[in-house]
Amino acid sequence: MLRLKLTILIFGGMLIHGMGYTQHFSTKGQFISGLTVNPKHPFQSQFRVQYFPTVFISKPLNDSYGFDWEFTLDSYAAYFFTDNSHELSGQIEPYRGWFGFSGNQLDLRVGLQKINFGSASLLRPLMWFDQLDPRDPLKLTDGVHAFLGRYYFLNNANVWFWFLAGNDELKGWERFATGKKQTELGGRIQFPFLSGEIAATYHYRDGSFKDSYADTLTERLFFSENRYAVDGKFDWLVGLWFETVLIHQNLDFSGQRYQRMMNYGLDYTFNVGNGLYVIAEYFSYSNASEILGTGNGADLLATSFSYPVNIINNIQAVVYYDLSHHDFYRFINFSWTYDNWIIYFMGFWNPENYQIYQDLGNIHLFSGYGAQVMVVFNH
Repeated sequence: MLRLKLTILIFGGMLIHGMGYTQHFSTKGQFISGLTVNPKHPFQSQFRVQYFPTVFISKPLNDSYGFDWEFTLDSYAAYFFTDNSHELSGQIEPYRGWFGFSGNQLDLRVGLQKINFGSASLLRPLMWFDQLDPRDPLKLTDGVHAFLGRYYFLNNANVWFWFLAGNDELKGWERFATGKKQTELGGRIQFPFLSGEIAATYHYRDGSFKDSYADTLTERLFFSENRYAVDGKFDWLVGLWFETVLIHQNLDFSGQRYQRMMNYGLDYTFNVGNGLYVIAEYFSYSNASEILGTGNGADLLATSFSYPVNIINNIQAVVYYDLSHHDFYRFINFSWTYDNWIIYFMGFWNPENYQIYQDLGNIHLFSGYGAQVMVVFNH
């Protein structure tokens, strides 16, 4: 995987260098320092520092077309400690690294990049290639190694095509990672419909049983997976959207061949003070042996409230309710922004048995209740 990252970056750099002096060169960075405390027994805490330096280069060819190259490094160190143990960890690795060609209606990119789409924001069935946590104010997520092509028609319709390679880590809602050296491909078409837009999406990959609990249940190393989705967003007094996903895997396990996900949501800004923005979503997930058969799963309700107190302060609250286990997940965030600085004061109160977003970092640290302070400096 490291070879693929370096090859893409070197290839992009050679192309930019070969074009001579660039029209635009810029650098920026984001420094993050945070402390999380969970006072439950045993006491847990984590101190983390992270830095994202970015280099961006663009070279216009004419008034309509040009080349772009972006590279961002992710460097972090974290110290995690409890009542009776401690652990120091750190890593430096590429966060983004892509080379692109774009025009008035065309956008092509190859390299380590973020690919996401859909209208849901709190519980996303179309979270296929990222792991964005809506409670994260910085919206950080790992990218994928891919070629992505997008074409935009004059009537606001657009077509996407992607080809992924070298991604053997879990992405999105995946239970089994893609096999090493396996490729993935898919596409999406989106077009105007009524007062909004509607889209259809497809993706194919070969998953791997290796290094998972399933490798003790089957002699096969890989399985094929097909994903189908339809989603849409409309404006009728309030913002309305839906996302429906059907995933078929040729598994040997009874009741696990089909995964179904649905999300129905709405948002509205109330004329209260400076404007109270509210999001509400219903999410359903199930596993079944047949497409329309009964299966096991979960149903959740989610809502988010966001209110700008003034020009520098904002408060946000996010609440999830697990209808299947009758559990609440609560999160509140107060932010203070001044020039290049942002300070976040966050609190959480979750069930001891964490059931959602299980692949997003250290879930044990965020089970139960606790607090987090984060300082961000952008330059």
